[in-house]
Amino acid sequence: MCINLGKADRAIRAIAGVAIIAYGLVTQNYIVAGVGAIPLVTAVFGFCPFYPIFKLNTGCKK
Repeated sequence: MCINLGKADRAIRAIAGVAIIAYGLVTQNYIVAGVGAIPLVTAVFGFCPFYPIFKLNTGCKK
């Protein structure tokens, strides 16, 4: 599996994921917090499953 997220993309996703999780926890809306885990997990692994569908790639040089 090729990492298809670049450094900037991963940083933005990590910040957004943490912010969404924090908002969900503060408002006690755990569904929102769960949704915030998605961008955080994709940032950690460096792979977005939707990028190949749309033929996007910000990380792997071929």
